Amino acid sequence: MKATLNVNVGAMVLFQNKICVITAVLDLETYQLRDSVTGADYQAKLADLSTVQSAELTHLDSIPEQKWQLAQQHFDVIEPLIRNPKRSKSDVQARATECGVHISTVYRWLKSYKESGVLTALTRKQRSDSGKTQLSDDVEQLIRQVLEVDYLSTQRKSIQKIIREITRRCHKQNLPAPHANTIRSRIKNIAPQIKTAKRLSHKAAEMKFSPLQGSFPNADYPLSVVQIDHTKLDIILVDDVYRKPIGRPWITLAIDVFSRMVTGFYVSFDPPSALSTGLCLAHSILSKESWLAKHGVKGRWPVWGLPRKIHLDNAKEFRGKVLEKACKQYGIEIEWRPVARPHFGGHIERLLGTILDEVHGLTGTTFANTQQRKDYASESKAALTLTEFETWLTLFICDVYHQRTHSGLGISPLAKWKSGVLGDDVSLGTGLPDKVVDETLLRLTFMPFEMRTVQQYGVVIHKITYWHDVLRPWIAATNPTNPRQARQFIFRIDPRDLSVIWFYDPDLLMYFPIPYRNSSNPVISIWELREIQRQLKNEQKQNIDENMIFAAYGRMRELEKQAQGKTKAIRRAQQRRQLDQRTRASLPMPQIDSRNIILSENEENMFDDIQPFDDLDDLS
Repeated sequence: MKATLNVNVGAMVLFQNKICVITAVLDLETYQLRDSVTGADYQAKLADLSTVQSAELTHLDSIPEQKWQLAQQHFDVIEPLIRNPKRSKSDVQARATECGVHISTVYRWLKSYKESGVLTALTRKQRSDSGKTQLSDDVEQLIRQVLEVDYLSTQRKSIQKIIREITRRCHKQNLPAPHANTIRSRIKNIAPQIKTAKRLSHKAAEMKFSPLQGSFPNADYPLSVVQIDHTKLDIILVDDVYRKPIGRPWITLAIDVFSRMVTGFYVSFDPPSALSTGLCLAHSILSKESWLAKHGVKGRWPVWGLPRKIHLDNAKEFRGKVLEKACKQYGIEIEWRPVARPHFGGHIERLLGTILDEVHGLTGTTFANTQQRKDYASESKAALTLTEFETWLTLFICDVYHQRTHSGLGISPLAKWKSGVLGDDVSLGTGLPDKVVDETLLRLTFMPFEMRTVQQYGVVIHKITYWHDVLRPWIAATNPTNPRQARQFIFRIDPRDLSVIWFYDPDLLMYFPIPYRNSSNPVISIWELREIQRQLKNEQKQNIDENMIFAAYGRMRELEKQAQGKTKAIRRAQQRRQLDQRTRASLPMPQIDSRNIILSENEENMFDDIQPFDDLDDLS
C-alpha cells in the first residue's frame, strides 16, 4: 500500500468501494469524482476517500540496520533531484555521474520513492521476475535513443508512433523487438516535468511545476518548511472533576512558514520533549476532520500532508533518535535553528506571541508578568479545562487567525494557503498535498519502542506482563540469522497509556495491540510508573514485581480519593491520568481481529543505533 493518497485531478481513489477518478477540485476539501466503470459523477470529502493501490509497503520496523543504511545512501543520491521540481535529464545525468550510479538506477530510485512516499522503498528487494529473460543492453540502448530523440521532442509524436519506430529499428538491426507494453511502461516512468519541458517548453514546465516564492529561506511553497516550537501558556486550567486549578499547560505548535497556517498543535501539562514534538507533528500531518468533530467545531481547517522540512529549536528536548528516524522514513528533513540567529524562528515565535495575547483575555490568565497581572486572582478565576482550552484554541485558529489579514502576507493565511495549493493568476500552485493513508501507523512510528523476546507467559516490559494469543507462534523463537540466539521483537509503546503495547508481527507484516495479561490492572502512564518505582525504592522494597507496582498504585489512588481534590498536586495528577487515558481514542482499542496496520517484508534486527526508549529519559 502506498503511504500517501494523491487527491489531485486525475488521481485514482476509492470512494464507497468504487474506483473513481478525481475530475475536479471544488475547494480544498471537496472533490468531483467520476466512477471508472459506470461514469457516474459524485462529490466527496477528503475523509471519504482512500487509496486504490494494494502494493506492499515496506515499513520502518521491518528494515535491518544494514538495509536502512543502504536506503539512506540511495536517498542521499536522489534527494537533490526530489527537491528540484524543475530537474532536467541533464540534472539527473550529472547527479548519476557525480555519485557513480547509472542514470537508469537513479530514475528507478526516483520512481520507487515517488510511488511509495517513504524512504524504506529504496531498499533492495528480490525481483519478482528473477530468472526470466531481460532485454539486452542493445535493445535497452535503442529504446533510450528513440525516447530521447523522437518522444521527448517538440514534435510530440504519439506513443503508437514511438512503438512502431522502436519495432522498425529492432527488425533492421536483427534485435528482438520489445513488447508494446514494455515501451508504454518506459514512457510512463518518465518524470512529468521532463515530458512537459521536452515536448512543450521549459517555460511551460516551470509554470506547471515551479513552487511559489516566499521570504523565509527555502519556504517557497506550502509545506516546504514547517516550524515547530513550544511555550508555557499564560493561563491556569482546572481539572475535569472538581474544576479547581491545576496549573499552566505547555503548548507545542506547528506553522507552515509559506502561508502562516497553523498545521497542528499539542497541549499538555508535561514539559516539552521529543515525544510531544512527534505528537504535534502527527497532528500537523493528519487531516483535521476527526479533530474538529471531537471538539464540536464547525469551522474549516483544510491543512494536512507531509512537510518537506521541519524547523526546530536546537534545545535538547527536541532531539530524539526515534523522532529523527521517523522523519527520515517519511522523507521529512529536520533543520535545527542556527545558534545566535533568532530570526530563523521568528514566524513561530510571533504566532506564539499572538496566541498568548489572546490567552490574556481568557478567565484564569496569569498575564505575561506580575506587573500586568496586578491584583488579578488567576487561580480563583480559572475556569477552563484542558479539553475546553483545546476547543477554544481550535476555534481561534479556524475562525479568527486563519481568516484575518496577516500583516506580513497582505492576505489571510487561508487565502495564502489556497493560492499556494490551488494556484492563482500568477502560478498554478503545487496541488493538494497527499494524505497519509494509515493514520495509526503514523502515530506509532513516532512512539518509542522496546525489543523483547516472547516467553510462555508473554512479554515483560517495565516489570508488567502482556499477553495475547497473537504472540503464541513466537514463544521461544530463535533468531533466523543465528539460531543460538533468542529472537527479539519490536513493541511500540505509548508512554501515556501502558495498558496496551503494539507488537510488530514479522510474518503477518502488521502491528497488533497486546493488552495486560492481568486485565484487571488499571491504566497507568510511564510517569505514574516511575513515581511508583521511586516510592517503592524509598520504602526500600526489594525484588519489585507487577503485584507490588499495582498495589502501590492502588494506595496512591486511595490517598487521592481521601484528599477529595484538596491539593493542586493531587488534582494535577488526577487530571493528567484522565488525559492520558483519553488518548486511547487516538489509537484503536485492542480488538485483535481488526488490527491490520501495515505492511512490509520480513523483520530482522533493526534500530541498532538506537537504545530502546531512549527518548523517554527526559520525560520523568
